[in-house]
Amino acid sequence: MTLRPDPPRPLVVIVGPTAVGKSEVALALAERFNGEILSADSRQIYRGMDIGTAKPTPEERARVPHHLIDLTDPDRPLTLAEYQRLAYAAIDEVHRRGRLPFLVGGTGLYVWAVVEGWQIPPAPPDPVLRQALEERARREGSLALYEELQRRDPEAAARIDPRNVRRVIRALEVCYRTGQPFSAQRRKQPPPYRTILIGLTRPRAELYRRIDERVDRMIAQGLVEEVRRLAERYPWDLPAMTGLGYRQIGAYLRGEIPLEEAVRRIKAATRTFVHHQYNWFRLSDPRIRWFDLSHQTVEEIAGWLAGELRREAEGEGPALPPHPSEAEDSG
Repeated sequence: MTLRPDPPRPLVVIVGPTAVGKSEVALALAERFNGEILSADSRQIYRGMDIGTAKPTPEERARVPHHLIDLTDPDRPLTLAEYQRLAYAAIDEVHRRGRLPFLVGGTGLYVWAVVEGWQIPPAPPDPVLRQALEERARREGSLALYEELQRRDPEAAARIDPRNVRRVIRALEVCYRTGQPFSAQRRKQPPPYRTILIGLTRPRAELYRRIDERVDRMIAQGLVEEVRRLAERYPWDLPAMTGLGYRQIGAYLRGEIPLEEAVRRIKAATRTFVHHQYNWFRLSDPRIRWFDLSHQTVEEIAGWLAGELRREAEGEGPALPPHPSEAEDSG
């Protein structure tokens, strides 16, 4: 009798735009399937940045264990390679406990680095070069650096938000130090998991309404005081302090704009950010099973996931298809 090898261990990934409802769905599914949640949010890694990053509340953390939150201080950025290493370690720990890991978040860079097993470019950070690029961004404007990245590496530029100066600088830094495009060095070695990708979406008008309500709720919860406390410890030009919400409230606290304008700008910037997230998580991506929360319920998602997990346990799950961009490039 031939023994069939054990199927790969499952990893459930929940993606989608800001304010779509990922946290609520993840909590419900994790409770139902004996799971633990791993954050894939590049802002929730910072200690003290709670309201503006919509971190899970103490009550939510009591319901389901959460990981990859509060990993570092705002003045100590975490590299993508560090996040990836911590994510794999956390996933393996959850599996060792006999539980199901749920990777949940809207930071495409984090999600795909884990799911696809990116081999992070080997060039270590260069403080001198980085400082020169930062000075150039201040002198010429960040758009000048982004335009250079578009010329040197259009593929990388297409995947980086032009406002994310730190990521633009890192990509240029790799180009300068290695002589090769940042995107060309992103080799992949998929991890030993059977990945199940769930995408959550809503009609755009409904999503925008939820964004507006979420921002108003953050203000009511004390976002202004949170930013004020952080500003007592950290300079305004830190990458963490220029993130969505923190940049706009900072402008208000410095007396540059009224609070009403800061709130308006947060809402507008969040809507723009949603467009960027849909570039990372495409509705046409065959790897992602999309659910529209305007008319589909958590019960439906749970039923579909239960079926997928049964198939995975029987070793019938399909291999992860290539990313659509790779399929396009191959032609």
